[in-house]
Amino acid sequence: MTNQSRFANSRLFAESFKRLLPNPQAVSLAIILVVSFVLIYSLSTILMPVFASIVLAYLLDGLVGKSIRCGLTRLPSVYLIFSGFMACLTFLLFYLMPLVSQQAIELIQNLPRIISSAQRDIMRLPELYPTFISENKIQQMISVVQQELLTYAQNVVSISAATVVSIVSALIYLFLVPMMIFFFLKDKKSLISWFLQFMPKNSNLTISVWKEVNIQIGNYIRGKFAEIFILWLVSYATFATMGLNYAMLLAVLMGIQAIIPYIGATLVTFPVLGVAYFQWGLNGDDFLYIVIAYSIIQALDGIILVPVLFSEAVDLHPIAIIVAILFFGGLWGFWGVFFAIPLATVVQAVLTAWPRLGDNNFDALSHNN
Repeated sequence: MTNQSRFANSRLFAESFKRLLPNPQAVSLAIILVVSFVLIYSLSTILMPVFASIVLAYLLDGLVGKSIRCGLTRLPSVYLIFSGFMACLTFLLFYLMPLVSQQAIELIQNLPRIISSAQRDIMRLPELYPTFISENKIQQMISVVQQELLTYAQNVVSISAATVVSIVSALIYLFLVPMMIFFFLKDKKSLISWFLQFMPKNSNLTISVWKEVNIQIGNYIRGKFAEIFILWLVSYATFATMGLNYAMLLAVLMGIQAIIPYIGATLVTFPVLGVAYFQWGLNGDDFLYIVIAYSIIQALDGIILVPVLFSEAVDLHPIAIIVAILFFGGLWGFWGVFFAIPLATVVQAVLTAWPRLGDNNFDALSHNN
C-alpha cells in the first residue's frame, strides 16, 4: 500500500469519526444528560421533595406567565398564583384526603360482605352453565382470589405502618415543598443565571434541546393536571348524582388513572363496577346506568379531552408509553410511574433536536466551532 493510499484511508477514517462525533456541543450535551440521569437516579430518595417542587413550580410558572401577559408584574403574579396553590393544597389536605380516607376505610370494612356476595353469585354459575364450569374450578378460583386479597391486605397494613412511622417526614415535606415552590417562582431568573454559569460557553445545541423539552414538557404537565382535575370533577358529579357509594373515592381514582395511560383506565374499572355491582346487583337498571356513564366518561377522555389538552405535546406511540412506564417505574417506583411520560417526552425531544448527518443546522454548528 502506497503512502498516498494510507493517507487517503487515514483521512477517510478521520472524516468518518468527525461525522459521528462532530463537535464539542454534542459531547457536552451527552455529558449533561448522563450526569443528570446519574444524579437523579442516585439522589432520588433524598431529593425527591426538591424534584417535586421543581415540577410543581414549573407547572405554576405557566400560570404566572399568563398573569404577566394580562398586565401584572412578576412579583404580584407570583403571590397571586402561589396563594391559589396554597388554597388548593389546604382543600386537598383538610377536606379531600380525610373524606377519601374515610370512604376507603368503609370500603375495606365492607370487603368481606362484597366477597361473600360475589362468591354466592359465582357459585351459581355451575348450575347455570354446567357444561362449561364445574364447582371444583370455581372453588379453586375463589381460593386463589381469597389468597391474593389476603396478601394485598397484609401489604396495605405494612404500608400503613410505614406511613405512620414516616409521618414526621411527611409533615416536614408539607412545609418544605411549598416554601421551595415559592422561591423557585420568585427567584426564577437568578436561579437560572446561577445554574447557567456552570454550563459550557458554546451551548447552542443544549439550548436548542432545552427549548424543545420546555415546550413539550410544559404542555404535557399542564395538560395532565388539567385532565386529572376534569376527570375527578366530572366523575364525582356523575357518581354522586347517580347515588353511587364511595363517590369521592372512586372519583379520585378516576382522576389518578390519567397518570398511567391505558393501564390506569383498565385498573380503575374494577373498583367502579365492583362497587356498583355490590350496591345494586346485575338485575337493576342502576348498574347498567353506571356502566354507561363510566363508558361515556372514558370515551370523552380519550376522544375529546386528551386531543384538546395535548394537541401540542409530543405524539408518543402507545408502545413507547408502556415501555416508559415499565422502565422508569422499575427504577423509581411510584414516582417513576408518575414521571414516566414527562421523561419519555424528554427522550423524544432530545432525539428530535439531536443533530443528524446531513442536517443544515448540524453543519452550521460544526462550522461555528
